[in-house]
Amino acid sequence: MSLAELLVALVTFGLVAAAAFTLLDEGQRAWAFGVARAETQQSARVALARLTGEIRGAGRGGRDFDAVAVAAPDTIVLQQDLDGDGVIAARGERVTWRLAGTILRRDAGGGAQPIVNGVHALALTYFDAVGAPTAAPAEVRSVEIVLVTRPDYSVPGSTVSTVLTTRVRLRNR
Repeated sequence: MSLAELLVALVTFGLVAAAAFTLLDEGQRAWAFGVARAETQQSARVALARLTGEIRGAGRGGRDFDAVAVAAPDTIVLQQDLDGDGVIAARGERVTWRLAGTILRRDAGGGAQPIVNGVHALALTYFDAVGAPTAAPAEVRSVEIVLVTRPDYSVPGSTVSTVLTTRVRLRNR
C-alpha cells in the first residue's frame, strides 16, 4: 500500500467516523427530548389528577361552610367535613394547594408536601353558578386549572414544556 492510498483510506475513514458520530449525537438529542417530554407530561397528569379529585370533593359533609376558603390565582384552600361534626378543624378537612417555586405542594394539616417538581406555572380561575368569573370563595362552583410543566434538566437546543388545561365542577355545591 502506498502513502497516497493510506491517506485516501484515512480521509475516508475520518468522514465515515464523523458521519457516525453526528448521527449518534442527533439520536441522543432526540432520545433526551423524548424523555423530557414524557417526564413533563407525566408530572402534569399526576398533578392534575390529584388536584381535580380534591376540588370535586370540596364541600363534602355539609353546607354550613364554604367549600373553597381561599380562591387566589396560584393557591386554593379546600374544605370538607370528613368527621361530620360540623367544624372544619380535623386533619385533612382543610387542604391547601399552592405553587412554591417549581414545586406544587399540598398541605392537609401536616405540612406542605411536594406533589410534583418542574411546575413552571399554575393558574387558577374561579367561576360562580352561572359560569361568570368570581373572586369570592363562597361563590365558587367550578375552577379552571392551567398547569405548565418543564423537565428538571435542560435539553440542549430545545424547550420542552407541557400545558394542560381543565375545568372542574365542585360536586358538593
